[in-house]
Amino acid sequence: MLMGIVLLFSCRHESEEVDFHTTPYSLSIPHGFVPFSVPSNNPMTQEGVALGRKLFYDPILSGNNTQSCASCHLVQYSFSDTTVGSIGIDGFAGPRNAMPLVNLGWQRNFFWDGGAADMESQVLGPVENPIEMHEQWPNAIAELNADAAYQELFYQAFGEREITVPMVIRAIAQFERTLISGNAKYDQYLKGETSLTPQELWGLEVFTDPMKGDCNHCHSLGSTFSDFEFRNTGLDSIAVDAGRYLITLNENDRGKFKTPSLRNIELTGPYMHDGRFATLLQCIEHYNTEFHYAPNLDVNLLTAQKGRMTMEEMQAVESFLKTLTDWEFIQNPAFADPNP
Repeated sequence: MLMGIVLLFSCRHESEEVDFHTTPYSLSIPHGFVPFSVPSNNPMTQEGVALGRKLFYDPILSGNNTQSCASCHLVQYSFSDTTVGSIGIDGFAGPRNAMPLVNLGWQRNFFWDGGAADMESQVLGPVENPIEMHEQWPNAIAELNADAAYQELFYQAFGEREITVPMVIRAIAQFERTLISGNAKYDQYLKGETSLTPQELWGLEVFTDPMKGDCNHCHSLGSTFSDFEFRNTGLDSIAVDAGRYLITLNENDRGKFKTPSLRNIELTGPYMHDGRFATLLQCIEHYNTEFHYAPNLDVNLLTAQKGRMTMEEMQAVESFLKTLTDWEFIQNPAFADPNP
């Protein structure tokens, strides 16, 4: 009898191993974008993406089960937040505004200060951050393992029912890599599918004019609208938030922050790492007249003449920036909350 039980268990185990398989996920890369690399240790699958999407929207990873990743990264705002400092489960506002989650596959060094080297590691911090989700990973994993439905979903994605931290972060990273935006009016214009208005075309001209906006030095035209470098853009004479310095301890990095993408910028206010600007026009005015001469001010601003743009030119730039809004992206049902 004992031998029969052993054989039955063995057969079931072998059957499960044989039956396990995943379906590769095919990324749709927009026209004009170059493909990005996916880590060999986290290949994208339909099962992994579906699991990551569910986890992204599930508050189970927070200390009191009230806050999910999507609480501070809202799809209607291009997966960003509308508060000056994103608010965690205990009602405290953090010192920085949540960055939008868009076209992450082309990025590197995540967060405003680049504190996470890759997509997978950027999932780790917010869960245990005392101002954000304020949970301990062992507690979150215990809750997930107590959920039979999650055990089955993890088995479908990774072939294991014993859920671990690496499996969680791999799943969420897979979903986040699908958040690709590349069908804004500007993209349609480049493909010859639509025309820009005279105001928008003027804005593009000012945006790229080295004697005017000179915006494309950092927000390079193309797929990402950013070079994702770290710069001090003169928000303060003496940095209130040390920014990149907190990661590198290099004094030259004090007050430097990651150049964000301008895609969907119309939707992602308030602006800058601390959300100090409510409108796009205020941002443009900062680069025109309001920047401070910090000791390590970016060279592109150091050599720029203050007041080089008129109000009309700044308004034209604002009009151009709104052509980068991808309404299809925020309405994509594949990015919506899958949880009932």
